[in-house]
Amino acid sequence: MVNQCLGLAERIGLAPEVKRITLRPPFRQLVPYLRLGLSHAFAPGSDALAPPWPDVAIGCGRAAIAALLAIKRGSRGRSFIIYTQDPRISPRHFDLLVVPEHDRLVGQNVITTKGALHRVTPERLEAEKPRWAQQFVALPGPRVAVSIGGTSAAYPFGPAEAGELGASLAALARGRSAAGDGQPVSLMVTCSRRTSPECRSILEAHLVGLPNCYFWDGSGDNPYFGMLAHADAIIVTCDSANMVSEAASTGKPVLVAELEGGNAKFRRFLDSLYASGAAHPFSGVLELWEPRPLDETGKAAAAVRERLAARGLWPQQA
Repeated sequence: MVNQCLGLAERIGLAPEVKRITLRPPFRQLVPYLRLGLSHAFAPGSDALAPPWPDVAIGCGRAAIAALLAIKRGSRGRSFIIYTQDPRISPRHFDLLVVPEHDRLVGQNVITTKGALHRVTPERLEAEKPRWAQQFVALPGPRVAVSIGGTSAAYPFGPAEAGELGASLAALARGRSAAGDGQPVSLMVTCSRRTSPECRSILEAHLVGLPNCYFWDGSGDNPYFGMLAHADAIIVTCDSANMVSEAASTGKPVLVAELEGGNAKFRRFLDSLYASGAAHPFSGVLELWEPRPLDETGKAAAAVRERLAARGLWPQQA
């Protein structure tokens, strides 16, 4: 959620100050259906919200709805309020909503994107590429970045799923893929915070020790941007719209490792990417093609700048 806010702010051209908010009971359960803008809903440890009020406030997540409404009330409507998901309350409470199109929310103040907002840009990948060259250039091509998530509200990712994916990736690395093509593939693997220790251990048992596999152990700087920069293709588990959206923005082939479960919204999201050619389902085979990069965060940022300019908060375009 923080990355969605930062990604949009950075692409707009803002220098954001990050506020992290948690809610105390019963507000945690009632938001967003209780329309509040009350600071006493915030739990101890939340960042303070106080004047001077910002020109622009961007929020994501249930707790952020309460924070945004508090800022709106405190600034007497002068702060431009942006929320980056479906808030489950009327869009009229916000100046602008930036919402994935698979949420099917419409309105005059609603901008839709194909997938989630994020911080991956060509400039960031270009800057990270030389920084990680020592780790990744020596891996023989084709190099595949592998981004692994974990159990979510829509998808389970337990030991069985980890074992199946680990075996498929190991076969790919050894040149024994489902296609039997005999071409070894180098892997650059990272797990997310949601990957359980048990699942991580299972994946490591399959992959660590392979001569053409880099498996980040979680220590030191996060190599994620470097992996994306050096990859010829990307494999990503389907449980995170953020991870899939980040991969699809690179302009590199994206193979989505689908899991059992899901819901209608995720199905619409994945099918829209497949239809656009930005991604294919991962079937155990490395596929290489030339997709068009999806710059949905940039598109949303341009639309936000237009709205800010109309409010006198951004220079008008010449």
